[in-house]
Amino acid sequence: MKKLLLILPVLLSLFCIAQSNGKIYDLVMGTRTRGTSDGIYVYRFNAQTGSVSYLNHVAGIIDPTYLCISDNKKFVYAVSDQATGNGGVYAYKFNAATGQLDPLNNQPAFGGPLYLSVDKAQKNLFAAHYLGGYLSVYPINGDGSLNPASQVIHDEGSGINKNRQEGPHVHTAMLSPDEKYLIATDLGTDKLYVYKYNPLQKQPLTLFSEVSATPGNGPRHVAFSDDGKHLYMLQEMAGAVTAYQFNDGKPTAIQTITMLPDKFKGAVQAADIHLSPDGRFLYASNRGTADEIVQYSVDKSTGMLTFIGGYSSMGKSPRNFVIDPTGSFLFISNQYSDNVAVYKIDKPTGHLTLTTTSINIDGPMCIRFVPIDGNK
Repeated sequence: MKKLLLILPVLLSLFCIAQSNGKIYDLVMGTRTRGTSDGIYVYRFNAQTGSVSYLNHVAGIIDPTYLCISDNKKFVYAVSDQATGNGGVYAYKFNAATGQLDPLNNQPAFGGPLYLSVDKAQKNLFAAHYLGGYLSVYPINGDGSLNPASQVIHDEGSGINKNRQEGPHVHTAMLSPDEKYLIATDLGTDKLYVYKYNPLQKQPLTLFSEVSATPGNGPRHVAFSDDGKHLYMLQEMAGAVTAYQFNDGKPTAIQTITMLPDKFKGAVQAADIHLSPDGRFLYASNRGTADEIVQYSVDKSTGMLTFIGGYSSMGKSPRNFVIDPTGSFLFISNQYSDNVAVYKIDKPTGHLTLTTTSINIDGPMCIRFVPIDGNK
């Protein structure tokens, strides 16, 4: 077995972890398949102690850089984000108790898929295709496998930055909490699109509304408040977050706040954005020169953000990060330094403190947590 994992301090055995009173989760990680990485990896995570241990992995997929998990926790879906060609979307059966992934099938994509989401009823998988500028819908069979795309939407247009915005680049396909709407961002056209979602229709998405970002800002990922009343959009090229009121499928901008220190002169590549489970804090990652996680407090009544501070990602290019379901730890995937850094979250303040836990693996990308033994 290839040695892909280095955990400090020495980890508890799986037997001891299973006996712990803490909440136990599977940590499912997609990678950029280079060096020794060759697929999707599964670890066991103890949210009481913060310890992590390797379970297994599945190969046979190129660059599974983004993952999503079905609401019933029985299936994992992954993109194959290939630098050349159209890539694909892959379905796996998942056993959370053992961490075992078994391939089901795959379907062709439409140009560099970078983002996936699945509805709670397990009817449709949604994919955002960066290179092709497409948004697509894949119906899901009862066994979790994927059918060919039932709907493919192609964006049109370009932006003012001819190096990055020469054409459409769809980056996100996320359902609202009530699943009445799907949000799609387009970095290439500086647009945020809202689609009405009707799972009973063969082509379930209908364009409902759209808003324009500041030209050249490059919309990337989004995060919803739990009640669906506020939407936060990360702007990759500007290094900023825009907050929206979200009423009946119509976003209204209320604030744009920078991620950058005063007089910042380096390269800007904002990447990922997440709210804490209690909705009191918002975090965003910035690659480029900064390589840090930025923290904001959230006024839950108005949706407005207040800058708190920044924390080193402890590596190079924090492409993705994730907060564990208990809200106690924040994991950062540093793509180019081949490490996952782990911070402890102080829940009252949201402040981050670096732990001694670290995962060393080539090209770490998207991380998802899956509860076992009935944990939530």
